[in-house]
Amino acid sequence: MIVSGKQLITEEKLAHLYASMEENKKKPGPLMPTLHEAQKIFGCVPLSIQKIISRELDQSIAKINGVVTFYSQFSIEPKGENIINVCLGTACYVRGSQGILDAFSDELKIAPGETTADGIFTLQATRCIGACGLAPVITVNQTVHGNCSVQNAKEILKNFKKTL
Repeated sequence: MIVSGKQLITEEKLAHLYASMEENKKKPGPLMPTLHEAQKIFGCVPLSIQKIISRELDQSIAKINGVVTFYSQFSIEPKGENIINVCLGTACYVRGSQGILDAFSDELKIAPGETTADGIFTLQATRCIGACGLAPVITVNQTVHGNCSVQNAKEILKNFKKTL
């Protein structure tokens, strides 16, 4: 058993990753599917996992790290079980999304980009969710909530916590 930051890397998870890489090697372009699988297995793709992928797929660690840090669906740090995104695109921002982000930050006691100590919530600021007509917009686990305000954002969080 290997511990990487807060994330536990078990022999079972590593075996799953190795099996996935063996399957992906049989297809052209094995890197992206392998990274997606690693993200799914471990909840993130930390440097220790990137090194394994680098060795097994014969790809440079620089290339792998570049892909992991470029695409937003990959993370090098574990994310919470529930991800809250607050859109800070122009339409949302001019309609008060910064205040909503600040309210979530105050309520959860974390800054954007951080995860609560219990691992339940990750708060993220995003540039555009693509629902500008509903601005300001947030998503909780990819469920879109439009026409938000600080008050209903707090209600969404309060109701969500009740279901946990």
